[in-house]
Amino acid sequence: MKSVFYKTHGTCSQYIQVQADENKRIHDIRIIGGCDGNLKGICTLVKGMSLEEVKTKFSGICCGNKETSCPDQIARAIEDLEK
Repeated sequence: MKSVFYKTHGTCSQYIQVQADENKRIHDIRIIGGCDGNLKGICTLVKGMSLEEVKTKFSGICCGNKETSCPDQIARAIEDLEK
């Protein structure tokens, strides 16, 4: 099991913790701060998905006039996890 605790940038959420299994699938994900209900929904949806699929789908998503979003920050946390 591999894990990362990622400090977000430019979003309401503050931290993202992602845990991946040996098959490079999301085993667990937790987001601290942000829109509680929406982020719980996103976390439920991505559990079991491959890191690459989540990263591809979430990279570059913006929130309003911000250059990033919580999904984009999840993609960046996954990039940190893969290092």
